[in-house]
Amino acid sequence: MDISTQKTDAPPPTPQPSPTEQKRNARGANRPGDRIFLGLSRGSGILLLVIMAAIAVFLTYRATLAISKDHGNFLTTFEWNTNLNPPVFGIAVLAFGTIVSSIIAMALAVPVAVAIALFLTHYAPRRLSGPIAYVIDLLAAVPSIVYGLWGALILVPHMQGLYGWLNDYLGWTGVFSWDGGAPRAMLTVGILLAIMILPIITNVSREVFRQVPRMHEEAALALGATRWEVVRMAVLPFGRSGVISASMLGLGRALGETMAVATVLSPSYDIQASLLNPGGGTFAQNIASKFGEATEQGRDALIASGLVLFVITLLVNGAARAIIARRKEYSGANA
Repeated sequence: MDISTQKTDAPPPTPQPSPTEQKRNARGANRPGDRIFLGLSRGSGILLLVIMAAIAVFLTYRATLAISKDHGNFLTTFEWNTNLNPPVFGIAVLAFGTIVSSIIAMALAVPVAVAIALFLTHYAPRRLSGPIAYVIDLLAAVPSIVYGLWGALILVPHMQGLYGWLNDYLGWTGVFSWDGGAPRAMLTVGILLAIMILPIITNVSREVFRQVPRMHEEAALALGATRWEVVRMAVLPFGRSGVISASMLGLGRALGETMAVATVLSPSYDIQASLLNPGGGTFAQNIASKFGEATEQGRDALIASGLVLFVITLLVNGAARAIIARRKEYSGANA
């Protein structure tokens, strides 16, 4: 038999659905349950946008009423007196205190939280990591007023030794100079906020590190990497975007924390060069302490400061999303 004349039996081609059928199947239009779920999901997303827009419109309207009557500069005035005629108030001190205390909290909490998450997922034995993770979950559920009471009764009295040490060795910088007063200053607030946001960042980072593909770690070990090199080359790059997201969650709580800050801080409407001397304030603390006794004009002024905090939060979240979008190709999540 001539081999050239042999015919190979090829399987019949599989019929492909038409573009209309593909579109219908992709959208789940042929199943009532899928259509209902699609409608509910889409409606939930639209509802969320409507709620956010309504909040923004309300804050903007009330803030406009307050700022139009403000006799000072809303962005640069170092005073908050809404009972004057005309009223004088500004957010310079509040913005400074909010940003500084949040930066201190993030600088202290993020490295410790990432280290704890790595220890629980890659170093600690199972019988030890389970109880520690359980305790961290409990800490994340503690109300902020409990942290505030602990800070006022335990943390503040025990901060004098640290303040004295910083003043003795770093007081020449001006940032850590201390006049010997009560340690109810920005550094104490930042430490308390760091303790509060530590469980949140740790929990999210731990779950992200658990999702690292086992093949990545085994490949690094096969190349002769040590355990730390595995963490540095495989675990941290994979979980980078997740750690950033966890940090932004913690930052959101630090920016908006109210009762704990109001309990440990001695507020004043001036900006101290030193982090160890009482003074300053935050948006949330100022709103919580003054809203109950404020007049209608005072409430509008507080709402105006709330609008600024709302904008800062949106900018922080937007920046985090941009960082994650730029670095996701290096994370290994798509491998």
